Amino acid sequence: MSIANRRRRELRAAILLIAPFVIVFAVFFLYPTYKVVALSFTNAPLIGEGDWVGLANYTKLLSDKLFFTSLWNNLYFVLLTVIPTTVIALLIALTVSKLRGRMQALALTLFFLPYVLPVSVVTMIWSWMLDFQFGVLQPLIMAVTGKAVPVFKNPHWVMPMIAVVTIWWTNGFNVLLLIAGLRNISPDLYEAAALDGATPWQRFWRITWPLLWPVTALVLTLQLILQLKLFDQVYLLSNGGPFNQSYVVLMQMYREAFQLNHGGYASAIAMVLFLVIVIVSVLQFQLLRMGGRK
Repeated sequence: MSIANRRRRELRAAILLIAPFVIVFAVFFLYPTYKVVALSFTNAPLIGEGDWVGLANYTKLLSDKLFFTSLWNNLYFVLLTVIPTTVIALLIALTVSKLRGRMQALALTLFFLPYVLPVSVVTMIWSWMLDFQFGVLQPLIMAVTGKAVPVFKNPHWVMPMIAVVTIWWTNGFNVLLLIAGLRNISPDLYEAAALDGATPWQRFWRITWPLLWPVTALVLTLQLILQLKLFDQVYLLSNGGPFNQSYVVLMQMYREAFQLNHGGYASAIAMVLFLVIVIVSVLQFQLLRMGGRK
């Protein structure tokens, strides 16, 4: 068989192998993305065609106080969750990594179990535990504040408590990533450092932290993207209230699209959120990479 015929066969085989992915990617990602971009420049309803309005939807966003409120709530939630959940996951991973055998497997199972629960179950569990009258955690809140607090109806408590629920729910995945990073660090490095008289803190700061930094940067970036897309927990626990204190960008997009039938304006909100996520996540990842090189 000639070289040309062999290359043609290899090319056909390669096309057949990647064709399913390309088709699925084009149908379920590229085409919807194109439609969202196109709709954002129209006054179309959720279903149907609309008239071209250019940048009118984006101009309207600049004067939409509710949009800026929801964007601030998103950023506030990021501050409440991204770094705390990473620190907690790191502490858990360091603790679990010292266990062996069945104890380690049991600990990993217990920490990962909440992650596999659907959001409806998670919010139901926490709604029951934090119920104003019968919640099993209300005595703890009363010990701190002196009175029971309807946390999901209180403007000062609502976002921090949703952050607590989110950290409890999603942190198992971060623990697994960090455990995998810890297992990639050679035990010989710790043995050599111990022979040189290094303290546990020195071993962590000089060995564990630098070698675990790439995984930590990945966890921080994934958490940033995930928390900027906040919707489910807020919708089920507080529905954006009280007084819009937990109203987030995806809730406004949902309201404009599915309740007010403003498909074009909702698409513009989606595009702005997409750009915010891309810009912020890329900047964070680059800053983390620079910090890891120092």
